[in-house]
Amino acid sequence: MPSSRELAEVITDAAGVREADTVIEFGPGTGVFTEVIVRKLRKGARFFAIEIREEFVKTVRERCPGVHVIHDSAANAKKHLTEMGLEHCDCIVSGLPFALFEDALQDQLLGTALDVLKPGGIFVTFTYFCSPYLPQGRKIQRKLYERFRQVDKTRIVWRNVLPAFAYRAVK
Repeated sequence: MPSSRELAEVITDAAGVREADTVIEFGPGTGVFTEVIVRKLRKGARFFAIEIREEFVKTVRERCPGVHVIHDSAANAKKHLTEMGLEHCDCIVSGLPFALFEDALQDQLLGTALDVLKPGGIFVTFTYFCSPYLPQGRKIQRKLYERFRQVDKTRIVWRNVLPAFAYRAVK
């Protein structure tokens, strides 16, 4: 199920999209977060989304014409940022299902996030409300707390299938 518009509002506000000069979206999926990011971007801000699944790349390009959607792994975000002539981004909005990934991929993606974020940059990813009570959910939570200097949780968005919240992690 795609995420709800309400969750998209919460996650993009937590990321500080309105104040950002450069935004990256990891795993836009069907483009629910992408639409909200585009609406909130300030004039002159740079934005690209990076999606590994070809069918989702097509979906986001159709849903959000004009958005730069890259068909690649989010683990390669640094390469694409460099190609744009940029060193760092202000925030990353992630729709990736981290709790479902193997440890090595989780570590690679979090390492990429830390590499591309500027000091004080914000990484935001969502999870379902029950996640902190499950082993995989506790593991990703622990990894965020180990790697980022500050980690907060947003409110639970009950109008989402399943209810969810976001982790807001500051580099």
